[in-house]
Amino acid sequence: MVSQYGIKYAVHIITNHFGPLVAKVCDCLLKKGPLPLREIVRYTELSETLVRNCLLVLIQHNCLQPFLLEEEDLIETLLQHGRLSSEQIFDGFRDSTEGNSSGGMEALQENMHKLVMARYVERCPISEPFLALPSEEEAAPVRRRGAKSAKAFLELETLEQRVLVAAVPPEGMRFSFELNPEIGADRDKVENNSFSNIGDKRKLDALESDIDGGVPDKQVALWRVNFEEFIRRLRHKICIETVRTRLDDEAATVFTAMLDASRSEEKKIKTASSVPLSENSIYAEVIKSEKGRNMTLDYVISVLVGLSSSPPFVRVVDNSYSIDFKHTIEVAQTDEVESIVYKKYGKDAYRMFRLLSKAGRLLETDKISDSIFLEKKETANILSKMWQGDYLQMEKLIAGPTQFLLWKVNMINLRERVLDDMFHAALNLSLRVAYELEQQKEILHLGVDGPMKEKYEKLKKVRFLLESSRMKLDDAIMIFHDF
Repeated sequence: MVSQYGIKYAVHIITNHFGPLVAKVCDCLLKKGPLPLREIVRYTELSETLVRNCLLVLIQHNCLQPFLLEEEDLIETLLQHGRLSSEQIFDGFRDSTEGNSSGGMEALQENMHKLVMARYVERCPISEPFLALPSEEEAAPVRRRGAKSAKAFLELETLEQRVLVAAVPPEGMRFSFELNPEIGADRDKVENNSFSNIGDKRKLDALESDIDGGVPDKQVALWRVNFEEFIRRLRHKICIETVRTRLDDEAATVFTAMLDASRSEEKKIKTASSVPLSENSIYAEVIKSEKGRNMTLDYVISVLVGLSSSPPFVRVVDNSYSIDFKHTIEVAQTDEVESIVYKKYGKDAYRMFRLLSKAGRLLETDKISDSIFLEKKETANILSKMWQGDYLQMEKLIAGPTQFLLWKVNMINLRERVLDDMFHAALNLSLRVAYELEQQKEILHLGVDGPMKEKYEKLKKVRFLLESSRMKLDDAIMIFHDF
């Protein structure tokens, strides 16, 4: 590592030799580490052309070593442009490297192939899928609903669900990418001269083949990032951490092995359970990992018994084991809701909520008070607060002159409410981050030396805290995603 004054001295030398602009780029790289071009532009607040020129100066004088991370660049390129053909992707690679390296092109194709095989990248949906009218058998149950409800049902099924299903290419085509040594060959680029940058050209090329009812060239396959795969991986991560928290590291290791062994058969995100796995197939996957190599078959079986106990993360049928995704996610959701209740209403409210959540039925105030050893008046006050916040349901039971209050947790409705609250919080955080960024730009424009430096550093800390909070909130939202 270079010390603080070492960095300052290096920047001072660069300033004397090449001026303040090149020194600013150098200072950014010394403090932030390796960065792609657009990140340097963002941090330095300089134009992309100016940053490129500064980088070329540093490269010319052996102060900087550029390098390429093909896989990361591919994902970032697709995220930036949405959808691209293979030719557009490889043209962008040539433009970014300012040359046509056959070795680099082969490596890029190989990485593209790996990403497709791993399902991180997929072919785009069909632009205009053909939808057949529903058969008489499919329409019969709808007719019995009545004219108005049948129309609404048909519109929902046809225009939203059936279109999306029909647009997805067949599995063999969706994740099929053949290596082609001739791909990315030089093309006539005269048509590109009217565009300000290659990104605009690539975006337009992708759009022209997919809008206004135009049918794209059958030889051109458009590619995009497969968000479903990333969501699936994040879902797996949530399940693993839930098992680790509720049980232990050994259980998480076996659970991870089951995920890996059944991954190829998992076709949809909203899969209720994995395919059944035998004890031997699970053990064979467990010993592939470093943490699992010390486990014996008998020990793995004992861990599986624990995984199938309360709460049951794994189902057992005829000595075969399958992951219960639905229940595992529900456990994670319940843990998150209980955490929110604890932070919002306190420890006693948390204990009441857990009692009602586990009971799954209506409980009277006295019963709750006796169970958690709290005075009835205080119990009633806390329950009332949670009811007013829509975290509990309340029913009144009148028996003669006496009125009883009954309380219950409706977890299905509560999950929807909590998710909406999370979206609201995420929106507020995003708006606040945008505001802080604008404040930083104003200070940067005035200069960060002197009295403005302290204010600038304070804004940086606030922004870091806000962005960290937003990332944690995004993780929590993912637990409730699409369930």
